[in-house]
Amino acid sequence: MIRILFYLLIVLALGLGFAWLADRPGDMVVTFGGYRYQVSLMVAAVGVVAVVAATMISWWLIRSIWNSPYAIARHFRVRRRDRGYQALSTGMIAAGAGDGVLARKKGKEAAKLISSDQEPLIHLLEAQTALLEGDHDAARRKFEAMLDDPETRLLGLRGLYLEAGRLGDRNAARHYAGRAAAVAPQLNWATEATIEELAARSQWDGALELVAAQKSTKRTEPAVANRQRAVLLTAKATELIDTDPAAAKTAALEANKLEPDFVPAALVAARALLRNDDVRKASKLLEHVWRAAPHPEVADLYIHARPGDAVLDRLKRARKLQDMKKNNADSALAVARAALDAKDYRSARAEAEAAIRIDPREGAYLLLADIEEAETGDEGKVRQLLAKAVRAPRDPAWVADGVVAETWAPVSPVTGRLDAFEWRAPVEHIGQMIDSGEPGKAAKPAPAIAAPAAAERLGEVAEAEIIEAGQAVVVVAEPATRNGQAPAVVPPASQAPTASPPAQPAEAPAPKPSVAVREEPAPAPAQPDSARRAGASKIPLPPDVESASRQDFMPRLPDDPGVDPDDEPEPQATRFKLF
Repeated sequence: MIRILFYLLIVLALGLGFAWLADRPGDMVVTFGGYRYQVSLMVAAVGVVAVVAATMISWWLIRSIWNSPYAIARHFRVRRRDRGYQALSTGMIAAGAGDGVLARKKGKEAAKLISSDQEPLIHLLEAQTALLEGDHDAARRKFEAMLDDPETRLLGLRGLYLEAGRLGDRNAARHYAGRAAAVAPQLNWATEATIEELAARSQWDGALELVAAQKSTKRTEPAVANRQRAVLLTAKATELIDTDPAAAKTAALEANKLEPDFVPAALVAARALLRNDDVRKASKLLEHVWRAAPHPEVADLYIHARPGDAVLDRLKRARKLQDMKKNNADSALAVARAALDAKDYRSARAEAEAAIRIDPREGAYLLLADIEEAETGDEGKVRQLLAKAVRAPRDPAWVADGVVAETWAPVSPVTGRLDAFEWRAPVEHIGQMIDSGEPGKAAKPAPAIAAPAAAERLGEVAEAEIIEAGQAVVVVAEPATRNGQAPAVVPPASQAPTASPPAQPAEAPAPKPSVAVREEPAPAPAQPDSARRAGASKIPLPPDVESASRQDFMPRLPDDPGVDPDDEPEPQATRFKLF
């Protein structure tokens, strides 16, 4: 746009100049070599402009011809570079998508078109392709080659760090992270791994310096940096509380200032203050953290802040904590323990039961068992409370990566992660137990087992066909249709075949009962219906039919253990046919 305006201004200036000359006519005389040349002023101006334009065009043509080899070479070089970058871009996309074959192909194409010294991404593409193909040794060699170039040194350290983590070599991973953190403290992965290594070695000052360097880069949130610094200062104060109380006090107070609600920092700061007999400041500090997060260690340290206090004075301090945080299980348990020490069993029992109502857990039942033993000595009730404590959820504890610790620690013993411990109930005991045994709650009665209905026992009964007069009809329970076939009608003895079909396997499941009709010649004397039914019931049945009919028509009692199938009698030969 600026060039167009510049050209327009030049044309406008030329037009104004020619117009000005046209308004002022005149002649220009030139004497050269004994000759005299006279032309008008306008012609002279046009001639001068034409000579200048011809000179410029001639110079442009000569320069273009002179530079044409370089221009042609540059054109092909730019085209080659564009093709190489296009192949490199396609290869990176293929590597990100997991297409190792295409990534390898495009990587080779890019290496031919672009020099690897000019474009470091070619090394990265080759390393990523090797990882996709499972050749980790080649990938490590590529990452190690990147360490020689200052531009790719951090990239190589990152790759070697990930490979060491994949192999489980924590020392090598932390070594590479330390080298990267020394060069670029703004890298979170490098600084965090190095801080964890220094914390595991108890090198608190070096870890604090690295946290300060990371915070100065303004790449980390201030709250995160303050939390890390508070954790490291708390660990340092805990280590120095016995050897250097002054340094421990300074570090603990700074940690408590950074994180006022951090319980370990408040505890170690209060202990350092109590060593200097500053009970008032330590009590205020503990009261503040108690309002934010009630903790049994805070209550115990607050209650025993003055070693010379009587048990009643400690009870008063416990009740003061309870007034700060009402309807809380930890508050009630603190008062109950202080009342037990003061032998105020009534108050101790009331507070322990209140804690159970708020949060039924193991410690509350154990405390109630101690109160029961101290007050009444009833071993039966004590054992009952101990049984409830076993079934109750466990008390909160310091937990990190599945490890339960009695005291807080700055790093996890499993992964080495900084600030991993949390105050919570262990995961394996979260949830309601089988029998909580909560007072005031009656156990739910077990539901009664309903007897099976008659229709379910009998099953589906097929309709019997009308038999001609003079023949008896016997209704026998037999298995229902199998494979879509209807139950067969057993012929009389005179019509029964001599060879009977093979018996069914004993392990075959018993099918649903149905009705079979057997025809028998009618006896000479007519008998009543009841007599015929009684006589029919005495007819022997096959063992499988008999067992099926007994199980269906005579339901098993709830306490009947049943009969082992192995103890059943051997099947006997019979002339009745089921199917």
